[in-house]
Amino acid sequence: MSTQANADEESQPLLDLQLEPPLNRSLSNVTSQVAIVGSKVCPIESLDYEIIENDFFKQDWRSRGMFQIFQYIFTKWLLCFLIGLIVSLIGFCNNLAVENIAGVKFVITSNMMLVNRYGTAFLVFFGSNFVLTLFASLITAYIAPTAAGSGIPEVKAYLNGVDAPGIFTLKTLIVKIVGSITAVSGSLLIGKAGPMVHTGACVAALLGQGGSRKYGLTWRWLRYFKNDRDRRDFVTCGSAAGIAASFRAPVGGVLFSLEEMASWWRSALLWRCFFTTAVVAIMLRALIDVCFSGKCGLFGKGGLIMFDVTSQNTTYHIKDVPPVLLLGVIGGLLGSLYNFLLEKVLRVYSYIHGKRSIYKILLACSISIFTSCLLFGLPFLASCQPCPPDASEACPTIGRSGNYKKFQCSPGHYNDLASLIFNTNDDAIKNLFSKDTDTEFQYSSILIFFATCFFLSIFSYGIVVPAGLFVPVIVTGASYGRFVGMLIGSHSNLNHGLFAVLGAASLLGGSMRMTVSLCVIILELTNNLLLLPLIMVVLLISKTVADAFNGNVYDIIMKLKGFPYLEAHAEPYMRQLTVEDVVTGPLQLFNGIEKVGNIVHILRTTGHHGFPVIDERSNYESPVLFGLVLRAHLIVLLKKKAFLTTAVPAGNDALRHFSAGDFEKRGSGNSEKIEEIELTEEEMEMFIDLHPFSNSSPYTVVETMSLAKALILFREVGLRHLLVIPKISNRCPLVGILTRHDFMPEHILGVHPMLIRSRWKRVRFRLPRLLKF
Repeated sequence: MSTQANADEESQPLLDLQLEPPLNRSLSNVTSQVAIVGSKVCPIESLDYEIIENDFFKQDWRSRGMFQIFQYIFTKWLLCFLIGLIVSLIGFCNNLAVENIAGVKFVITSNMMLVNRYGTAFLVFFGSNFVLTLFASLITAYIAPTAAGSGIPEVKAYLNGVDAPGIFTLKTLIVKIVGSITAVSGSLLIGKAGPMVHTGACVAALLGQGGSRKYGLTWRWLRYFKNDRDRRDFVTCGSAAGIAASFRAPVGGVLFSLEEMASWWRSALLWRCFFTTAVVAIMLRALIDVCFSGKCGLFGKGGLIMFDVTSQNTTYHIKDVPPVLLLGVIGGLLGSLYNFLLEKVLRVYSYIHGKRSIYKILLACSISIFTSCLLFGLPFLASCQPCPPDASEACPTIGRSGNYKKFQCSPGHYNDLASLIFNTNDDAIKNLFSKDTDTEFQYSSILIFFATCFFLSIFSYGIVVPAGLFVPVIVTGASYGRFVGMLIGSHSNLNHGLFAVLGAASLLGGSMRMTVSLCVIILELTNNLLLLPLIMVVLLISKTVADAFNGNVYDIIMKLKGFPYLEAHAEPYMRQLTVEDVVTGPLQLFNGIEKVGNIVHILRTTGHHGFPVIDERSNYESPVLFGLVLRAHLIVLLKKKAFLTTAVPAGNDALRHFSAGDFEKRGSGNSEKIEEIELTEEEMEMFIDLHPFSNSSPYTVVETMSLAKALILFREVGLRHLLVIPKISNRCPLVGILTRHDFMPEHILGVHPMLIRSRWKRVRFRLPRLLKF
């Protein structure tokens, strides 16, 4: 994993350049080319979002008629419809499976406790959780390690231009779905929203590339989008559909992909994302209607998250604002503490994951054992409460979901802590959000539940199973929000369920640092627009407070994993440097008509993916830059053996030997290797005309441009290669090539170590050094 910059070192004021000494340049590059994908260390590359405008592309584009253009546009919308349809079905089945598997477990356990067989009940509860977690960890560790975790950091890095192999394969998709169901059913304090985002992205990527060639599941009529640019758009739609399917929040899903996931956005993409999430919402509504008829198993409503439990006539006054402000401050403090502790735990887990797979599985099983003991034992600490005479549902409830769990209590009594702990996370949230239950929970029970969720969710995330953070953060925030509501009591017009909603919003804002998307997601969850002003205030305050301590939880995880993510802003020290200061050599060049042996030698001895093409002109003092040719295209030329016996231009005749399908990009991480090409000695002495296959209009910057300006151009356009040309024309036509890794702080500070001492710190509160381990 690459050495990451301190999270505390962000945007700072510009440095005083008047007395700055000359920069001492180091030729070493400390930027790593690997990252942790899921729970596996993989080599990573960048994606080609730029359109390669070579002669072949121009001729192919001109040959397309009106029907082909219409087919291209229609198929794009059709794929968005299919993404929404498939993701909604997966989301529905996920919830249904979790509710029924966990429901059977809780019913059997409760029946054992009814006849006072507590030891047998514990063994059933413990054994089922252990088997489910063991199964999830086994298939994740040995079949698809890239399916571990939530997948949101990997998808976010992909949309930024990082190609992590294996994150969108068919086996990753299957393990993500099955592993998420079994891990959540195993009572681990994890969520399924994050894995649903990754699932939606997998579905979109597989459809965009026409299926999976490895398993023989390909559809030629879908293979119109064999390029990174179109796949990026589909993955964005898939991530939006994942959130929409998790929370039945179509608008929230669109805003989530815009605010958190996507690095590039445009109006056409907004329409397609909105259309995709609309399909998800309509499909879920239709499926829920089927479940209302009782045809969905043990828990007949399908377990779809929809906390329509708040009062429709919510009223609040000025005296209700101070408690809401307090919730925002608490959420910011707890959210930053949550991120801090999670980072430390993940660092320890990364050391364990660096060992053999058996250690990953042992860690997951240990967390499962600890969780089962806590969840079964803690309700015995709570005293039994008499059932309220005006209860809106059966009291006590035995086995199935409900606000009044019997657990070990006598008839006519319920255990309030068991109603929260001995339940699925979704049902616990419903209980906390519920209205007209202000006297249901005790202070001690809420505090115990809050501490349990806070720490268990931290220790459960990072084990080798598909796991999300959304739902654990919601349930943790709802518990302390409800506790604040209980403390305030009758001094506020807001009921305890509304305080729970605001508490969940505050911890989400403090941990994930989103505002608009979280606000809309919570509104769509609770189906109460009257909460809008209060949720906005809570989110703004919690985010502001938490930003004073550390960063977004997903950004922290991306840095720990080593993804070279390009931020939207430039570091101040980048304005001291020009692009010439960071490019490193040696520079590999090709002539317009190049010898086959030279091409093969350079491809085998370097890992570069873009090579400048120059033309030697007799009437010029220096050669001329013609363009840029990609490694993938060179391998296609070598594979097709489009060779010339003499070094003369081939012209347009060379294009006749190729079709558009020859230059289609394979799925993520599946590019062809130069080692697969076999050539004879005679062929090695031949030539290739690179002119028709080179991008004759690559993006270039002059060597005196500041590194900060170059970074903004590189990120906003979505480049993989940025060519640096000299300011004086009578030199070599190229100074170097900037790639993603050249903009990483680790590389810049490795080349110019003197800048480390000159970096100003962002104003943030620091924890004692004893806590930094």
